[in-house]
Amino acid sequence: GARQQTNRCNESLMLEKLPACGKSFEEMMKKVDSKKWCNLTEFIMYYDNFTLCTEREANKASCFWPNPLAEGFITGIHKQFFSNCTSEKVHWEDPPDEILITLILIPVMLTCAMITLVVWCSKRSDIL
Repeated sequence: GARQQTNRCNESLMLEKLPACGKSFEEMMKKVDSKKWCNLTEFIMYYDNFTLCTEREANKASCFWPNPLAEGFITGIHKQFFSNCTSEKVHWEDPPDEILITLILIPVMLTCAMITLVVWCSKRSDIL
């Protein structure tokens, strides 16, 4: 039988290569106004390239991806660029009374009109 050689994860090589991905992402993020860093649509392609880079470097070092070390590196990048991005809770408010009354009355009146039409048509079934 042939022996299958398994490659062990070279964590030090991976940690040596990941900063290049971070540097590349940092250069790309300079093209985006920092006020727009919380809007994913503004930099989704850059982030995708960053993710693919970290995956590629982990695989080159025979490491699975994501792994705790790569995740730690990615978390550091997130803290660097997205620490001020918080999800704001939406505060729901009722619409003004005029709009609310209109939104309630329209279906009620349509329902009444349909009932009246059905009753009227059922009484005139001899004509139809």
